[in-house]
Amino acid sequence: MGELNLKLKDIYAFCVKEGIKADLRTSKQIESRLQEKKKEYRKLPQGLRRYFDKESLKNPYSDTRILFGDPELDIKSVLIGIDIGVEEVLLADQLSKNGKKIDLVISHHPEGCAYAGLYDVMHLQADLLCNIGIDKDIAESFMKKRIGEVERKIHGANHEKVVDAARLLGVPLMSCHTPADNHVASYLQKLMDKNKPVTLKKVIDLLLKEPEYRDAFLNKSGPKIFSGEEKNKAGKVFVDMTGGTQGSNEIYGRMSQLGIKTSLCMHVSEASCKKMKNDHINVVVAGHIASDNLGINLLLDKLDKKAKLKIHECSGFRRVKR
Repeated sequence: MGELNLKLKDIYAFCVKEGIKADLRTSKQIESRLQEKKKEYRKLPQGLRRYFDKESLKNPYSDTRILFGDPELDIKSVLIGIDIGVEEVLLADQLSKNGKKIDLVISHHPEGCAYAGLYDVMHLQADLLCNIGIDKDIAESFMKKRIGEVERKIHGANHEKVVDAARLLGVPLMSCHTPADNHVASYLQKLMDKNKPVTLKKVIDLLLKEPEYRDAFLNKSGPKIFSGEEKNKAGKVFVDMTGGTQGSNEIYGRMSQLGIKTSLCMHVSEASCKKMKNDHINVVVAGHIASDNLGINLLLDKLDKKAKLKIHECSGFRRVKR
């Protein structure tokens, strides 16, 4: 364990930095997205630049932000949950009053401006599709439609509800979404590429070697085959677990043509599952919350090497060290 004292801004910067390191994209692709943001900023009239999200000029993950709190605040104790609502903010306040001081609450799923900007991180998926051989213009076209759907869906939500509760109670709050998802995506893709499971059953067996998936399996939310049979050949496995939320249904035919035989994902809609089945792609769902746990734990393992933080688990999160 390290003994370095961390501030809120250090934890936030660490999440972004390690998220970039674990990103399945190339550094050139990430830098290209950041350059697009810089061009967007430069094109704005001077009077509108004050409203621009300047964090997006250096942080490629719109769903990861400090939502409330002094960036200079020293952090020694953290409450972490998959979803943080008003009730978890109240929990943090109550724990502090009961002697378990909570310096920071970290939500995996985004809130506030991080939720409002969730759609913007989905461009990551277009880059990943390019990396498996899909033409850039085609990938961008399919993702543009899906990004628009997500943007319209979340636009009218009450984004600031939880942030307001944190502000009123004086509870520092941040979200860390895609950096954690990048960790589980890269970890599982390397696992599949290295072991080359022959059948879908072997894919499940590999997942069940991870404690997060074993725990989820016991709770009836673990790895499961949604399309295909245990004996089916797994073939080339594509891990689809990062990029904000589920991508375009229209891309699966192209993926199948490129030799993708199995999609390993956190969760899948009924429409996507049917489309993949029609396009002859097996669907293995690892489990949403279990996969989120794995990604967060991999990130926290790295943070452990920098500082000794007291971690309190809530809202579906369980700390597992490797």
